[in-house]
Amino acid sequence: MIVCFDIGGTAIKGAYARGPEEIRTLPRVQTPLRDFDAFIGVLKTVIAGAPEPVSCVSISITGVIDQETRLITVANIPCLDQRPIEADLEAALELPVIVSNDADCLAMAEYGTGAGKGHRVVFGVILGTGVGGGLVIGGELINSDGGFAGEWGHGPAAPRFGGTPEVEIPAFACGCGLKGCLDATVSARGMEKMHRFLCAEEKTSEEITAAWLSGDEKATRTIDVLCDVTAGPLAMLVNTVGPGIVPVGGGLARCVPLIEEIDRRVRARILKKLDRSLVVPGLCTIEPGLVGAAVLAFNRGHA
Repeated sequence: MIVCFDIGGTAIKGAYARGPEEIRTLPRVQTPLRDFDAFIGVLKTVIAGAPEPVSCVSISITGVIDQETRLITVANIPCLDQRPIEADLEAALELPVIVSNDADCLAMAEYGTGAGKGHRVVFGVILGTGVGGGLVIGGELINSDGGFAGEWGHGPAAPRFGGTPEVEIPAFACGCGLKGCLDATVSARGMEKMHRFLCAEEKTSEEITAAWLSGDEKATRTIDVLCDVTAGPLAMLVNTVGPGIVPVGGGLARCVPLIEEIDRRVRARILKKLDRSLVVPGLCTIEPGLVGAAVLAFNRGHA
């Protein structure tokens, strides 16, 4: 049996997995952000409750492991940041541990059990609190041993103009230390900053998308600019890696018309002309981080 965790800055989600499609999820637990011993205690409690012997712990997390140093960068969980996370967890839990980025796990889950089934190349996108991505080719993650591939949300690549009529967009400061990242511009928080800049209104991303769907003029302006800013970089990425499908997870993916509008604009900008959807909402019915973590563990021979 595999014990899977999907770990974010707010909650730890756990599950027991006997196979990629046989996963029993568990109640969420608040993430201990600054106490490593308390963090380990949460994991040990879940492992101790497993109904049969555990062969491996597989973790999806909002962080990236450096391939050379093996240190993890996970700024929103300070007790884990800059640790040799796999070695530390294996020592504490006395079990083999696999740690993978949450966007990589999303891509793997959608490849194995979701919208990516039947496609050789899948680029999974997260549009939520942040912007991330993971690339699967022929069933293998590009980041199978860690690394920063797929992190299209970072780097000063957000277009500075967008919408109709065109408007100049500020280079919003990003939590990574740069300015003009897509993570700071088209994430849920980015949408809120964009709306504040364009319309001088304070609204949550949920309120903005709901207002857009009801025909609100100000929200429509924000969504128009945001979709333009998103579509150009994503089209360039599609031209570069050639995915057959781009499943989207994260909170913004719950607004299906938003993903459909991004898809329309991406397909208008890529070289390959498609008469089908390319950018689609993810289809995993179980938390994709947990599914992806399970798939990775089983692919590596754990059972």
